[in-house]
Amino acid sequence: MDTEEAQRQLLIVEDDEAFARTLARSFERRGYSVLQAASLADVEVLLEQYQPGYAVVDLKLKGEASGLACVQTLHAADEDMLIVVLTGFASIATAVEAVKLGACHYLAKPSNTDDIEAAFGLREGNAEVELTNRSSSIKTLEWERINEVLAETGFNLSEAARRLGMHRRTLTRKLEKKQVR
Repeated sequence: MDTEEAQRQLLIVEDDEAFARTLARSFERRGYSVLQAASLADVEVLLEQYQPGYAVVDLKLKGEASGLACVQTLHAADEDMLIVVLTGFASIATAVEAVKLGACHYLAKPSNTDDIEAAFGLREGNAEVELTNRSSSIKTLEWERINEVLAETGFNLSEAARRLGMHRRTLTRKLEKKQVR
């Protein structure tokens, strides 16, 4: 595989098969060579053979696994890889962690191929982004704290609930209400 082909190679890390298939077809129509993985183990196996230039990683994978570990692994494999994290569980805490671990951008679902491709092009920050004076609501602060603890515990619901001082079922209900897929 020549350098140009490797640069147009995209790895999609998504456990929702239908969404991954749709995203893959859309990127293939745009000239990308697409690889798919549903877990960190799949990512590690693919990295033994391939060196994609781009990756789209779902933040929350099945089995309470974290896409953040995938971001870390991908960035360690190639510091120049452009990694975009997609999530239905958007929060400041997970966005910060994703960027610290090597993601170039973080998008809340639903996002389409145009949004993702634009995010690949936004490698540099934007100092002109509009700042707002709006303070966070109690619900927003609670959601941020929940996501921060989830990220700290590697999305282990039992441990996160313990640290938050709530019952696991209560935490699960809160996550189900807020989930965007």
